[in-house]
Amino acid sequence: MEANKKKMTGLVVSDKMDKTIVVAISGRTLHPIYKKYVVSTKKVKAHDEKNEAHVGDTVRVVECRHLSKDKCWRLEEIVEKAR
Repeated sequence: MEANKKKMTGLVVSDKMDKTIVVAISGRTLHPIYKKYVVSTKKVKAHDEKNEAHVGDTVRVVECRHLSKDKCWRLEEIVEKAR
């Protein structure tokens, strides 16, 4: 059942909440008429059980059940630590 869950990679922009991080996920799409790439950013709240991710880290989040009103992602792994 884990195989059909969405996984996304993004940058941690906030870790001020307890056991929650805000991850900014960026994506590039080609505009159909103007043939120019448009960058769109989406912010999601993710569950971080051990409070191990910090601002600037690149993380992978995976879809899960709703843990609160806004939080339906959880931290899978920290891909790269911030310097």
